[in-house]
Amino acid sequence: MNKKILIWSITAALAGFLFGFDIVVISGADKKLQALWGSSDAFHGSVVMAMALWGTVFGALFGGIPTNVLGRKQTLLWIGALYFVSAVGSSLVNDPYLFAFFRFIGGVGVGASTIAAPAYVSEISPAKNRGKLVALYQFNIVLGILIAFLSNYLLRNVGENAWRWMIGVEAFPALLYTVLIFTVPNSPRWLISKNREEEAKKVLDLINPDGDSEQLLSEIKTENESHTAGENIFMKKYRFPLILAFLLAFFNQLSGINAFLYYAPRIFEEAGLGESTALLSSIGIGATNLVFTLLGVFLIDRLGRKTLMYIGSIGYIISLSLVSIAFFQNWGGLAVPLFLFLFIASHAIGQGAVIWVFISEIFPSHLRAKGQSFGSSTHWVLAAIIPSLVPLLFSTIGAGVVFMVFAIMMVFQLLFVIFMMPETKGLSLEVLSKKLIRDEA
Repeated sequence: MNKKILIWSITAALAGFLFGFDIVVISGADKKLQALWGSSDAFHGSVVMAMALWGTVFGALFGGIPTNVLGRKQTLLWIGALYFVSAVGSSLVNDPYLFAFFRFIGGVGVGASTIAAPAYVSEISPAKNRGKLVALYQFNIVLGILIAFLSNYLLRNVGENAWRWMIGVEAFPALLYTVLIFTVPNSPRWLISKNREEEAKKVLDLINPDGDSEQLLSEIKTENESHTAGENIFMKKYRFPLILAFLLAFFNQLSGINAFLYYAPRIFEEAGLGESTALLSSIGIGATNLVFTLLGVFLIDRLGRKTLMYIGSIGYIISLSLVSIAFFQNWGGLAVPLFLFLFIASHAIGQGAVIWVFISEIFPSHLRAKGQSFGSSTHWVLAAIIPSLVPLLFSTIGAGVVFMVFAIMMVFQLLFVIFMMPETKGLSLEVLSKKLIRDEA
């Protein structure tokens, strides 16, 4: 593999590290913030905890605009700035509304990163390595999640304002990431879409020093020119990739993954573990997520996206059913943590490894940012709604019912994988574009 492509891919994928860290770091401050501001379950869940997720919805809905207009690289730079401002601001405020405002800003960065980073990496990657390179974004997400859990545990006893340190420490990696993004080139496919062919040719020469960059340039231009000006993702011929993006994002969140990551310590305490043990168990979740994501990255270009989704779906159904039964039967000890470890492993090797890769592949270059915006928006609307309801649902219908609903939804995901999901491994973005559009026609 070209070392330059690997380095650029890792650099862009660091947006995922900040994504994972930002989303999960608040879990360590969850109960402290509720006690500090005397918030009700409904207000705490829907405003204090979920405001960052509503920011991701905004970022996902509108992140396609700067990704197309300014370019993938410039958008990634702005994302780093948003993470930095959010971390500093939310760690210094003294009321829940300002806290929610700064968390919203960080959420905008998260939502936009799910468009710009996978799009950038998919557009600089050769077909044979595209899966693992785009999956580096997911790897960085889970690395950020693990570091956030570990950071929360290490900072838990630094004093009455430990939550400020937990949240504010994100400013350091955010600043480093922003500086590193200056070192990557623009996406050649984006440059071609802006008629900047000479610049695109220079980047393609760097990407393919031993290949025929002129031929690749011609193929990309031909694919771009084959589409009518003013097209949008809601046209009939793009219906199939649109449905695929919607369903994959829909099922991703109906597994309950974000609800679990946001409230892991609370869920472990519900299962009977003490506060310190719950935080320590959260680190175990982060480590399991990291190991199985690495396995998913290793396998995604070997077994393919669809096979990993088979494995993940079956693992989801088994693990979520066991978690539900454990809550219904009041199984104490390590039962719930062990079943949730299986759940996180199933997610990491399946949906976690696949979602951002798959959505970045199935739309043509001129609509890629808009298609990813649609898929990301679906993902984040549900990721905002579901976690915001968790404190209320746990206190009303109970954790057992919540996890059983998630298990049932994963049965439907398995049916989607069997009957609808195509395999995309090993095919160039231009070939995939023709294949999926033709399938709908």
